Amino acid sequence: MKAKNKEQKHTHTKKSKKYKILNIILTIFLLISISVLIYSAYKIFSYHKDTKAMEEIKEELEETVDIQEVQEVEEDENVQVIEQKEEIKKDNPYYDYIKMKLIDVDIKELKKKNSDTVGWIQVNGTNINYPFVQTKDNKYYLTHDLNKKYNSAGWVFLDYRNNIKNLDKNTILYAHARLNKTMFGSLKNILKSDWYKNKNNYVIKLSTENQNTLWQVFSVYHIPETSDYIQVKFSSDNEFKTFADMLQKRSVYKFNTTVSGSDKILTLSTCYGKTERMVMHAKLIKYSNK
Repeated sequence: MKAKNKEQKHTHTKKSKKYKILNIILTIFLLISISVLIYSAYKIFSYHKDTKAMEEIKEELEETVDIQEVQEVEEDENVQVIEQKEEIKKDNPYYDYIKMKLIDVDIKELKKKNSDTVGWIQVNGTNINYPFVQTKDNKYYLTHDLNKKYNSAGWVFLDYRNNIKNLDKNTILYAHARLNKTMFGSLKNILKSDWYKNKNNYVIKLSTENQNTLWQVFSVYHIPETSDYIQVKFSSDNEFKTFADMLQKRSVYKFNTTVSGSDKILTLSTCYGKTERMVMHAKLIKYSNK
């Protein structure tokens, strides 16, 4: 009888331990679930909060900044078309691009809002139409907006290595790919056939304190995360030509645009998922000094 009671007691103890372990597991699972829900709610709240802040900044810009279109005037010696090293066929849209208007933005006025402001970018066929900034690194504006306030949306910024007053061989701009298509979020549109079919989309316009410039797109693609396309300095025109050829070969579309060793290019880079980058390249074809 004692042995039977002892066995029952032992069985009861084992069951109690199992229940305790099960309760601990369930409690841990519940805590994890609650934590995930709280974190998700926080992320959603932060996203909408940061988006609202961006919308307010954009509204302020629309009220205070006048983007003037500068008509090309043949007699105006400030407007210069870059000499092409190779012959371009008459049916190439290049001849339509060099007739396009430039944009002229008062960057000095924008500097009153943020002294880091160095230019304005407008990309045809996308929502990209923003001032861009530059600071001493490529991290700060990943998490700060145009007002220098913390914002997960960040802002459009120029690579800290670039010289905006005397354009490098490769001028690089970065921004987050926001789900609501703000910042460089609409850059993914360039992979769609509708974007490619409209040749007027192959144009990027910049305005800085010193120059207004127009760039012709020659390559678009997404690629596993790499830094080989963000080289700024080159030892020779031949090295740069090899670099440009690499970028062209990656393109999803063929733009029939030649890039020579003496050209200067513009690179736009953003995220494409968690492990890839969405990239656009264009070459300088026209400018006007201020």
